[in-house]
Amino acid sequence: MTTLHYFHSQAEPELYGFTDDPAGAKLPADKGPWTLVRHLTSDQEWSHRGSKAAVTAGIAENGFALHYERASSKPIIESDRVEGTAVFDVNGRHIGEIRRLLIEKVSGQVLYADMTFGGFLGLGTRHHTIPWGKLEYDTTLGGYRTDITEEQVRGAPPFPGADADWPDREREREVHDHWNARYYWAGWV
Repeated sequence: MTTLHYFHSQAEPELYGFTDDPAGAKLPADKGPWTLVRHLTSDQEWSHRGSKAAVTAGIAENGFALHYERASSKPIIESDRVEGTAVFDVNGRHIGEIRRLLIEKVSGQVLYADMTFGGFLGLGTRHHTIPWGKLEYDTTLGGYRTDITEEQVRGAPPFPGADADWPDREREREVHDHWNARYYWAGWV
């Protein structure tokens, strides 16, 4: 399995770059600084403009591939476009990525994001539950900005995993107490 790294240019807000270098050092310096948006593994579905073959060929030839993407004017976003998106702290420092969304079944409201951070090539990666209201999309970063710090994420209750009977009342309180957020579900305020 190969991994590509998707970066956003701070110099040109509509410019994005792909590279096989996780630090982004192969991207053109004159178009930077570059901010990591997400990691893409070869087993993930390709959802970017332009062909995967063209990006792969560009990386093989130059070490990178660039493309311009206009910001979407749509008021909605598909869940697969959110998964893998970078999360930044208030200073614009990358602190993790969104792994998946947790949606309340009856209302359809997104309640939480399962945020991952740490690790290398999937090993040692930690998952933590973040209330969705703590994240706000920032078009200049091409990711979600939050007022929480990496240290707060590290101290957050871990994501219980797909097999856990969650949420239960105790787990719900633990998550919301940690984030000092109000309970979302009726009767839990």
